[in-house]
Amino acid sequence: MKLTLAHVEKRFGKVVALRPLDLELRSGAKVALIGPNGSGKTTLIRVLLGLVQHRGDVLVDGAPVRRHDVASRIAYVPQIAPQMAASCGEVVRAITELRGLDVAQVRAIGDRLELRLADVAGRPFRSLSGGSKQKLLIALALAARPELLILDEPTASLDAEARGRFFELQRELAGDATLILCSHRLEEIRSLVDHVVALEEGRLIYDGDAAQYLAQRVGSLLEVRVSGEAGGWLAAQGFAPGANGWWSRSVDREAKLALVPAALGALGADLVDLVVRDVDLVELEGGGRHVPA
Repeated sequence: MKLTLAHVEKRFGKVVALRPLDLELRSGAKVALIGPNGSGKTTLIRVLLGLVQHRGDVLVDGAPVRRHDVASRIAYVPQIAPQMAASCGEVVRAITELRGLDVAQVRAIGDRLELRLADVAGRPFRSLSGGSKQKLLIALALAARPELLILDEPTASLDAEARGRFFELQRELAGDATLILCSHRLEEIRSLVDHVVALEEGRLIYDGDAAQYLAQRVGSLLEVRVSGEAGGWLAAQGFAPGANGWWSRSVDREAKLALVPAALGALGADLVDLVVRDVDLVELEGGGRHVPA
């Protein structure tokens, strides 16, 4: 599904949620929609879902969008699950019948996420844990095989193992769909998208390649734990000492690639542990297509 936004603007009284926005997402694009709280992400999603009136035009495959024509082609997983009193079995039955889905497919996706529908069918949806709610919503969304898949922090309540399974399922079942992912998790942006759209105060401030964005937005934190007298080498390399034999240093990509093998060689048997963590830089800067305010 190709999406084109032309001068899309939304106000809530005196509050400007979206300033005139021009954006084009090709069919099959995998897009991360990012920005701080209040940047306009949720409003933009509601515009795409047809839930709020707005100025400007939203085109789907080049034609003006009609909500009733495209609803069956879209799947959405919200960040905050609705507090439905209906049982999980009733929720699954209602959505599968409405959308013409195969319950067995929903069940199979749930199994891969370690959520057995038979075990929760009689429970009120709102009584599930946050992770179980997300798993059920993900299973329903992916079973629909949508042309546009909108995911708002879909793995916020999932553990690392479940997130890994979700990545596999998304690639397998929604590989051809246009994906819009709202996420602050760097591993999700790296693994699932090829494009980044960033908003700030309702303005489009970045529209470009995901790898280029990450290269300039993301640094790394090297954490090394040593025994013996290895601290001298670490201090010489700019590492700061911590507790229990840990040393740390923030680095860019080039320094990371150089320091990791150097540490392995220099520290030898004194190396107890090595951790490399991505760190989101505070300032948004550089790369891609910049849009003037």
